[in-house]
Amino acid sequence: MAKKVFNAGNTDYTRQISEYAVSMKYEGIPADVLERAKMMTLHTIGVSLAAANVKQAETSVLAARRLNGGSGGGATVWTTGEKLSPAAACFVNGTVADMLDWEDCAWTGHPSAGVIPVAVAMSEELHKSGKDFLTAVVAGYEAYTRIAMSVQPPADFDHAHGWGIVSWQMFASVIPAAKLLGLDALKTNQAYGMGCIYTPIASNLMQATMSNAYHYQHGLAAHSGILAAYNALDGIDNLTDGLDIPYAYSEQLTTEEKRYWIVKDLDKFLMTNILIKHWPANMWIQTPIEIVHDLAKEHAINPADIAEIIVDPPTQYRMQFYEDGFSSLMDAQFSMPFCIATMLYGDKPGPNWYSPELFTDPRIIDLARRIKGGPSKEDTLQGSFVLFQNGQFPEKHVTITMKDGAVYERAMSKHKGHPDNMLTRREFCDLFLNNAAFHMSRDKAVKLMDFILNMENVEDMAEIGKRL
Repeated sequence: MAKKVFNAGNTDYTRQISEYAVSMKYEGIPADVLERAKMMTLHTIGVSLAAANVKQAETSVLAARRLNGGSGGGATVWTTGEKLSPAAACFVNGTVADMLDWEDCAWTGHPSAGVIPVAVAMSEELHKSGKDFLTAVVAGYEAYTRIAMSVQPPADFDHAHGWGIVSWQMFASVIPAAKLLGLDALKTNQAYGMGCIYTPIASNLMQATMSNAYHYQHGLAAHSGILAAYNALDGIDNLTDGLDIPYAYSEQLTTEEKRYWIVKDLDKFLMTNILIKHWPANMWIQTPIEIVHDLAKEHAINPADIAEIIVDPPTQYRMQFYEDGFSSLMDAQFSMPFCIATMLYGDKPGPNWYSPELFTDPRIIDLARRIKGGPSKEDTLQGSFVLFQNGQFPEKHVTITMKDGAVYERAMSKHKGHPDNMLTRREFCDLFLNNAAFHMSRDKAVKLMDFILNMENVEDMAEIGKRL
């Protein structure tokens, strides 16, 4: 028996969730869940390719090469095609997956920025089959969701105090890495323990400063998750039951731990509840963008003719506007006025929405100034997540008033990409081709897409590198 000096509690949730992931088999996964795993892979790689020419994507490659001691390895960097070690490649791929804030949003964050980069890299390195890859992806989403839900803060939590979105992100990486390494239940349990000790503190620094360094945190989680799994593979003493022991993990992240969530509904698949972002913007800006886009298209609205746009209720920490412009990619992504304005003036959605010159563009600033919150009590971030976790979603009412006095308005709750209004396969494919076009030819993008859509027939996942 592993030694425990402190009170270990009277649960064995870590053992159960370890055995759950280890025992998952491709044949036991429903067809709709496997299909969603493919679509999540397609979407995550697509939004990553769209970010390839963003400056931070390039600097993440420089950092990864230094970590790697130069080029060489068994995993592909999606944005350059070069090979690095899985951990180094995942520092880049995890970073760019979140770069445009376009990947997903689960009840607790962005697991796709960990699950997909890690599963791809480890499957390449280990020459796993497409079925092995898909199984690891599903195991990753499912176990991550439960662990993350077990440490969510109480309903009255203020995100200004530092929400641990990139803390529990660690398990979106540890789990698929451990699964693909073939760790048994004991070593998987220890890998989770390594994930506990590699978890960064919950901090408000990124949102307090609106620094693009936020995206590096997703790359770091992907990198560290692989390291945790390899640590367990190579052998460590004890370090079991980290999710059970009081103050080993859970109590460091929340004042209201819910450990029962770790093993909740293990007979069900929860990953189909993950939201896909239809637009390159923060999750809580998706619905207002969707409404304004639809109204503008239906009524041929010229943004120069708009007198005012009111979004009601407003959303906490997402209505910011600055007369002197925006200071960073993250600053713009988290501003509802900026995102709506750049959508109305912009071309197709993509990295072009966030060209640095647009941060102070007079047209964007003038229109953003006229996009305001309505009179209702604001939707808090934590309150919005609680709604989402309970099968609901904040409804937004948008009123567009034109300079000639015309008024257009609409209310919406579940925008395209919400689990109850999910993209079709065709829509996923169209969005992927739109995004991949920012980085590669259509012919190359179609070949990559076909590879992903038929992944269950792939014998060696290392073949994906030839298509990136």
